[in-house]
Amino acid sequence: MTAIRPAIDPAIPGTPTIVTDRLTLSPYGPADLDDYAAMLADPVVCRHVGGRTFTREETWHRILRYIGHWQVVGHGNWAVRDTATGRYLGDVGLMDSRRATDPGYEGTLEAGWMFTTAAQGRGIAGEAVAAMLGWADGQGMARTVCIIAPGNAASIRLATRMGYALVAAGTYKAEPTLVFERPRRSGSVA
Repeated sequence: MTAIRPAIDPAIPGTPTIVTDRLTLSPYGPADLDDYAAMLADPVVCRHVGGRTFTREETWHRILRYIGHWQVVGHGNWAVRDTATGRYLGDVGLMDSRRATDPGYEGTLEAGWMFTTAAQGRGIAGEAVAAMLGWADGQGMARTVCIIAPGNAASIRLATRMGYALVAAGTYKAEPTLVFERPRRSGSVA
């Protein structure tokens, strides 16, 4: 079978790549499909994200959405990789999700993160989220929110460490969710 090649480079000019001490955060592209699909097929990773895994097709659609997000609104998701090895570690992003949550937060960017089981418990999430929020603060984004399942203690701890405060307990798709908010900061988020 002949591989389908994109007619254009999916990298959008000006789309940032962020490098930290250990990590490289780069906008998603077609080459990230296998790694991202493997993470989203892991029930341990997905237990707090809708409670189900995602198919390869659904993962591909997410990547296309991420690419489009950068083109339309100027921000989106990054694939997180180990700088030294290139190993895929997870996903962070800033999305204009327009989710039908109760209470709603339309018009405010939603921060999100998800990491492979191999990356968990190593400080990777904190480093990646701090880098993402540092970029957001540098763009002048007034505030961001994140929604977290009440049982996701690790993400709640991370959000709190990054300066998020619980502002509401509500629902998303008839499931309980917690809404956290973080105002723009000057300086380090770590």
